[in-house]
Amino acid sequence: MYRKISIVCLLVSVTLLLSFDKNNSGTIPSKSKENHAGGWKTLFNGKDLTGWRTYQNKEQNSWEVVDGQLHCKKDATKHCDILTLDEYDNFELEVDWKIDKASNSGIIYRCNEKHGAPYETGPEYQLIDDAGYPEKLEDWQKSGSDYAMHPPSKLAAKPAGEYNHTKIVVKGKHVEHWLNGVKVVEFEFWTPEWKKLKEAGKWKDEAEYGMLTKGHIDLQDHGGGVWFKNIRVRSL
Repeated sequence: MYRKISIVCLLVSVTLLLSFDKNNSGTIPSKSKENHAGGWKTLFNGKDLTGWRTYQNKEQNSWEVVDGQLHCKKDATKHCDILTLDEYDNFELEVDWKIDKASNSGIIYRCNEKHGAPYETGPEYQLIDDAGYPEKLEDWQKSGSDYAMHPPSKLAAKPAGEYNHTKIVVKGKHVEHWLNGVKVVEFEFWTPEWKKLKEAGKWKDEAEYGMLTKGHIDLQDHGGGVWFKNIRVRSL
């Protein structure tokens, strides 16, 4: 009798343990599942800089979170870019951003930290106040451009202070820059045309510029005055 009871108790215990393990196994991945719905991973949680750090781990006091927005402020004494902890090769990135009047920033991708600045290795999707910037802008300096390489086919940015939606698609050699639903830049890495542009322009002395097939995603601190939200990425 006692042996039967012991066996029953053992079976009940094992059943409960398996049930707990099954239920508990879903609690940890639940956040991951939420972040990866449709393959997307949220890069900014709206609360803090989890998942990000400064370029080359430098000190900074320019980045803050305000009402669920990632803000790079102007009135700071230690300016520095921030980049993702993870590196990405083939990906689609979406982000909402707005720029303050006369301000300038960018999103740099496939970059590393071997040089003084991330733009020495990674291409830059330009963010700027096209209409109100105090200096004359070349076409390749305007919002949505592949900075110093490919100008946007159309000026699609909203006025300073209004949010824009950006999409960057990178797959192998192929790159697309989208701004507010308009594809403004499309190019292929390492083609004769691409090499000619590089050798004739700003990056001619940067041997590693545009050559990486994988790297960090970087948000540029160009003196502050830029806001970000709804940042997400998925691998392609």
